Amino acid sequence: DEIERLGACIGDTVVIRRAGDVIPKVVSVVTSKRPGDAEAIIFPRRCPVCNSEVEREADEAIYRCLGGLVCAAQRKAAIRHFASRRAMDIEGLGDKLVDQLVDEGLLESVAGLYTLKRESLLDLERMGSKSVDNLLAALERSKHTTLPRFIFALGIREVGEATALNLANHFGNWEALVAASESELLKVDDIGPIVADHLRQFFDSRTSMDVVTALREAGLQWPNLAVQSAEGL
Repeated sequence: DEIERLGACIGDTVVIRRAGDVIPKVVSVVTSKRPGDAEAIIFPRRCPVCNSEVEREADEAIYRCLGGLVCAAQRKAAIRHFASRRAMDIEGLGDKLVDQLVDEGLLESVAGLYTLKRESLLDLERMGSKSVDNLLAALERSKHTTLPRFIFALGIREVGEATALNLANHFGNWEALVAASESELLKVDDIGPIVADHLRQFFDSRTSMDVVTALREAGLQWPNLAVQSAEGL
């Protein structure tokens, strides 16, 4: 909407000022400096990675790909988040390796991390025996986690570390959380209708819950204990 209001094109020179403390705001377009090859900014109707439809909700500026796990870009992002330090903390699983694993068809979801074979990893570029062994050891260590970390690692929309902690403290175990109705979820600190809806959509999704089942069958476990502070994550 702002691009349309400003009439901005690719290649334009613009006037920028600081808004608030640090955020740069585009104030206007210097049309006198517009090059002859300036192009209109046209938002994609389909995802440039998987060609699925994209959707923009009425109250948001964001266009979202509707491809889900069909989309390689979304798979990569989900795996990176799952492996991140504040989630499952899988040391050695960097962005480039995640790209390789997805591009080579070795990973369809985060659950596939725990079925990776040493031989397949050794075939990847820049993966020597020591790197592979370290990664497999890190994956094994990550199976012992906490409920707040696991909830956060799943990448449920709008569920950050603090929300994951509140959910874990309130319900105490995964089964109680999954069984909770929207009205029960709304009783949790800082959970509003939007987050409650995102949670129920995740729990009601066969695809999402199949991934959780596969993770637990792979050996992921945690104590059913309430975490008392964010430092315990």
